[in-house]
Amino acid sequence: MRFAKKRLRATAHTAVAVAMGAAALTALPTTASAAADGLSVQYRTSATGAGADQAEPWFKVKNTGTTSVPLSGVKVRYYFKADSPDATYRFACSWAVKGCANVTGTFGTLANPTATADRYLEVGFTSGAGSLAPGADTGDLQLRFFQSNWASLNQSDDYSFGASRTSYGDWTKVTAQLAGTLLWGQAPAGNGPTDPPTDPPTDPPAEGAALFDDFNYSGHTDPRISANGWNVRSNSGGPGVPGATWAPENVTFATTGGNSIMNLETSTAGTAASTEQTEILTRSTKFKNGTYAARVRFNDAPKYGPDGDRLVQTFFTINDLKAPMADDYAEYDFEYLPNGGWGEPANILYTTSWETYQADPWVAVNQHTEARQSFSGWHDLVLTIDNSTIKYYVDGQLFGTHGAQYLPERPMSINFNQWLIDLAGQTSTTARAYDQQVDYVMHVKDQVLTPAQVSAKLNAYRSAGTRFEDTVPGA
Repeated sequence: MRFAKKRLRATAHTAVAVAMGAAALTALPTTASAAADGLSVQYRTSATGAGADQAEPWFKVKNTGTTSVPLSGVKVRYYFKADSPDATYRFACSWAVKGCANVTGTFGTLANPTATADRYLEVGFTSGAGSLAPGADTGDLQLRFFQSNWASLNQSDDYSFGASRTSYGDWTKVTAQLAGTLLWGQAPAGNGPTDPPTDPPTDPPAEGAALFDDFNYSGHTDPRISANGWNVRSNSGGPGVPGATWAPENVTFATTGGNSIMNLETSTAGTAASTEQTEILTRSTKFKNGTYAARVRFNDAPKYGPDGDRLVQTFFTINDLKAPMADDYAEYDFEYLPNGGWGEPANILYTTSWETYQADPWVAVNQHTEARQSFSGWHDLVLTIDNSTIKYYVDGQLFGTHGAQYLPERPMSINFNQWLIDLAGQTSTTARAYDQQVDYVMHVKDQVLTPAQVSAKLNAYRSAGTRFEDTVPGA
């Protein structure tokens, strides 16, 4: 957000519960040789009780074939019986050799429910997980899931659960697919690969105006940044610490693993004069309905110096407030607070849809969804807006659904920024700095894409060597 707001103190509506997920943000390989491909899955659990606060399926996925396997094309499914018809679940990765930031977990509903399974957890991988050579495995994937309301789980009637499996061993009650081809395991009866699929198609629509930027620039003075429609902010003003500087030189670019990454650094030594915040935004306000997507790395800890500042790391769209409580204002935010703030004591992720607000006295009209947990690491963020609904996805899972009363009346800009709410979270005068990274940004005008379609479109851009495209007409 660009304006100083006393956020979320007086919302017009309560938070929407986190819903069960959509398709995972995983990239399918372009080719696969079924004859040469093979996978196996070993399973164990560290929660062996029939009842538990959370299920803890741990996996190792092994390449038993003769060719290298890109993990971004692998999906592992764990099947279970929902604890109630309206139960919703959350996925978490406790630890993974491949890195939890490279592991995704989404939930789905079986087309043909059985006595032991009507849902599944689908585990996937981002491109950052790399590939498995023949004979290699992923190492530990220490995973867990739980009911959104933290009610106890009954695991005794879950198809894939093995109470006695306290050490790794082959387990055929989970399945593994590569590029949609089943290579391991047996699904519950009537839910095999030949049965009607319940997942949405992954091919994105072929046409439609779009913005895509891979942030492949040499530095903040690269003339292509302006030519491509971006402004690296240097003007003063909110949000954040009054008197702080918006420092364009702290927006930098680097290549990691052959991929270009934008870095936003925010630093302070505990005074307004020493505080430097960062923001990059589109100069044009021409984006409205459709799909917005970005891969963003949030960080809980500073790159150096003492921790504790009340930091905000963001990806959002916004237009200007023409007058207090103006009804044509719009703003849609992903905001991560690694150290809390706005009355929150610890890390929290907000998604917020704004109708309008008034600064003095403070009045906020918005709807928000939040999750009080760490989101440190890379995350795939997707926002969709159509004529009836606003939806937010995190790593392929539906995070929040907001109502039609918050739909935009006017087009908006696209923004990333990192800033400090105040200097009260950490009062030290020792210098410290925080990083937020961005891999890419995408907007597809007037088309609502699933997270899987976003991933497919991203892969198409990168396979074609496209670094930048903007065919979205001006406002």
